[in-house]
Amino acid sequence: MTPADRLALRAVAFAGWWTPVLAVLAVTEAAAQLALPAVLGRAVDAAVDAAPQSPPGRWLAVVVALVLVLIGARAAHDYGTGAAGARSVAALRHALIRHLFALDPRTVGRRPVGDLVGRLVGQVADAGQAAPTAVLAGSVLLPPLGSLVALTLLDPWLGLTFVVGLVLLAVLLRRFVSEASGAVAGYQRAQGDLAGRLVEALAGARTITAAGTAGHEVERVLAPLPELRRYGLRTWRVLAGAAARGALLNPLLQLAVVAVGGWSLSAGRLTPGELLAALQYATIGAGLGAAIAAVNTAVRVRAGCGRAAEILDEPPRPPGGRDLPPGSGRLELSGVEVRDDAGRPLLDRVDLRVPGGTLLAVVGPSGAGKSLLAAVAGRLRDPDAGEVRLDGVPLPELTPTALGRAVGYGFERPVLVGDTVGAAVGCGGDPVPLARAAEVDDVVQRLPERYRTPLAGLALSGGERQRLGLARALRAERLLILDDATSSLDTVTEHRVVDTLTGRDDRRTRVVVSHRVGTAARADLVAWVDGGRVRSVAPHRELWDDPAYRAVFRS
Repeated sequence: MTPADRLALRAVAFAGWWTPVLAVLAVTEAAAQLALPAVLGRAVDAAVDAAPQSPPGRWLAVVVALVLVLIGARAAHDYGTGAAGARSVAALRHALIRHLFALDPRTVGRRPVGDLVGRLVGQVADAGQAAPTAVLAGSVLLPPLGSLVALTLLDPWLGLTFVVGLVLLAVLLRRFVSEASGAVAGYQRAQGDLAGRLVEALAGARTITAAGTAGHEVERVLAPLPELRRYGLRTWRVLAGAAARGALLNPLLQLAVVAVGGWSLSAGRLTPGELLAALQYATIGAGLGAAIAAVNTAVRVRAGCGRAAEILDEPPRPPGGRDLPPGSGRLELSGVEVRDDAGRPLLDRVDLRVPGGTLLAVVGPSGAGKSLLAAVAGRLRDPDAGEVRLDGVPLPELTPTALGRAVGYGFERPVLVGDTVGAAVGCGGDPVPLARAAEVDDVVQRLPERYRTPLAGLALSGGERQRLGLARALRAERLLILDDATSSLDTVTEHRVVDTLTGRDDRRTRVVVSHRVGTAARADLVAWVDGGRVRSVAPHRELWDDPAYRAVFRS
């Protein structure tokens, strides 16, 4: 069983009790649809014979009852289809989002954001129709098979004629499936590529405008359009071809049934009412619209499941099950190695011991591995070799809750997550003390609704956004990691923030990636990183005697 098929089964299960309800409704509708021609035929024969023992009014009442059943079953089925699809789509999106956040950030970063959004919004919506489609695929065969049985009971020659039509129908549908599957999958891939390029361009809109490269970016974003058009036209050609062949097959089959039925009527094997019923059964059984629609939906569902399954099949980063023991935030890196996709070392055998409560400045030239070291220290990235421990516990063994409570990150360009400013800073706690410590409370107080101000559409300067991100990071209980987190602040504000972060009253371990000599001078220890290795760990005043160390700040 392929990953797409397994995910389709999960989507059916997510629909819950709506799946059997839809099955019952589909069977009820098919049974009423198959019973209606026979009852109509009886009503015609009763009207022709005008026999007292078989009044036509009774059969007409049954016809009305069957029509009402058809209407009620169809209405309930349409409602159930929407409800089942909504449940499955919601459950699949929850599963996909949870899985995305459980993946290693490197794995997520390999795919364009627009492509991931396309899968989450578009392809999951297709995959969520698995339960209604499964019921439809099972029930779509009931009318042809029921018509075959009814025609055979009326006259075996009619049944034989209809079998020939069903064989041609099976050949048509098989060809349609094989042609449509590739076209739909290719269309979804091209659509995801286009969405990914568009999101990248929108994120860099200011840079594009400043560089005057809008025309080039339009061409780059729209580059997948020819492929999208090709697959789209191929899909419509397949549908049009199937519809055209069906439009030819359906009347030919009905004509064949009419000819055989007329011959049987003249031979006395059929009554006029039975001939009418035979014609209706031929129409029901040879109707290709429902079959083609079911197959087309199934193709889209399977393609959507395949696209979503590609993400769900990525192995998640395994969470730990331990909590932290009492401690002061002692950080230890032992033999840590990180390599790029080509196997080249980015961090090479890094050994680092940071006592609890220490302020450590990480300095080095651009590209030396400072930010990567900071990412490894808080498990934003797992090393390819070696181990990182916090208060003696390897980071992979910690529960996500324990890790999130103990470690906080401040970035150069933070992304604020939450509905309001307070939610983005406090993450469920009191945001005011954190905002004051980051020197951003005065900014929030000037907002229309203060901490309840919605983030959507809020205009913030780079420094204000950076301070809000810094305030969020200050929730950390043991280890605070700041990667150029004050680079956008003005000199006065930066001085106040740095005073707070470097003060002796702060008992947390603080790892600060910085290019400023003042920050290094305030630190208890400096980790001098060069070429992916820790060249030296010592107080700033001891390292300052080395000309190569002084050159780091001059550059």
